[in-house]
Amino acid sequence: MVEVINMSEEQFAGIPDYPFAPNYVQLNMALQMHYVDEGDPDAPVVLLLHGEPSWSYLYRHMIPVLAQAGYRVIAPDLIGFGKSSKFTDPGQYSYAKHLEWMQTFIDKLDLQDIALFCQDWGGLLGLRLLTAQPKRFARVVAANTSLPTGHEKVPEAFRTWLNFSQNAPRFDIGRLIDAGTKMKLSPEVIAAYDAPFPEERMKACARIFPSLVPITPNDPQSEANRAAWTVLETWDKPFLTLFGEHDPITRGAEKMLQARIPGAQGQPHAVFDAGHFIQEEQGPELADRMAAWMKKQ
Repeated sequence: MVEVINMSEEQFAGIPDYPFAPNYVQLNMALQMHYVDEGDPDAPVVLLLHGEPSWSYLYRHMIPVLAQAGYRVIAPDLIGFGKSSKFTDPGQYSYAKHLEWMQTFIDKLDLQDIALFCQDWGGLLGLRLLTAQPKRFARVVAANTSLPTGHEKVPEAFRTWLNFSQNAPRFDIGRLIDAGTKMKLSPEVIAAYDAPFPEERMKACARIFPSLVPITPNDPQSEANRAAWTVLETWDKPFLTLFGEHDPITRGAEKMLQARIPGAQGQPHAVFDAGHFIQEEQGPELADRMAAWMKKQ
C-alpha cells in the first residue's frame, strides 16, 4: 500500500513571519495541496511557484507586498513539500505527476489571467503549464530557473548537487536553503524550512527531485520540454527575468530566456546580488519590481 502523509498544522506552530491562513485543494482521494491565498479574491492573480527543496515560506516577504499592491496572491506548496501531502516512496514522484498535480490545482481554482512568478522547479513546472494552457497566463517573471531539454551543457554545480541529493547520508533541508543564499540565515528561518520534514521518510520528494531534471536528450520529459519551447518561442506576452548573480547552477540562463522568448524583448530585466534562493534575500524588492512592472502594462 502506498503511504501518504498529511501534515498537521501543529507542526508549523511558531514559524516566524508566516501569518497566512491555510487553504487546501483536494487533488484526489489521497492528496491535498496546501496554498496561501492573500489579497482581493476578485483581483488579478499572481501565482508564486517554489522549487527544490523549499515551500511557500520562501515567498513570505513577497506575498504581503503583492497583496497590498492590489493582487490576489496564491502560493501553493508542491506535493511532497510544505504543508501539502507527502509520499514516503520516492518512486511515486515524477515530472509528469507534478505537472498533473499542479494542473489540477489550477483547474480546480479556475485561475485566469495569471501572472506567474517561478523559481527553480517552479519554472520547470510553470513554463510547461503555461505552454499547455497559454490562455490562462498573462505574464511571467522567471527567477533562477529554466526549461531544460537535455541538450544544454550541465553545470558542474548541478552534477555535484545531483550526486549529493542521491547519496548523502544526511539531507538537512534548512541548511541546504542556507547554502543556497549569499547571506546567512537565522536559526529560526532554517528551522522553518526544516518544519515540513520532521522525519527522514518525508524527504522522499526533496531527495528525488534533482534526478527528475532532464539532463540528457533521452530523458522521459526531454521531448515534451522541446515541444514546450516551440510555444515559448512564440510567446509575445510580457516575460521578465530577475536572477541572482551568485547562483552557480542557473547563472546565465536569463540570457537564453531573453534571447528565445519574444515577450522578453525590451523588458526591465535585472540581476541581483543574491544566490539561488533570491526570494529569501531580495523578496520585497522582487515584489515591488513585479508590481510596478505589471502596473505599467
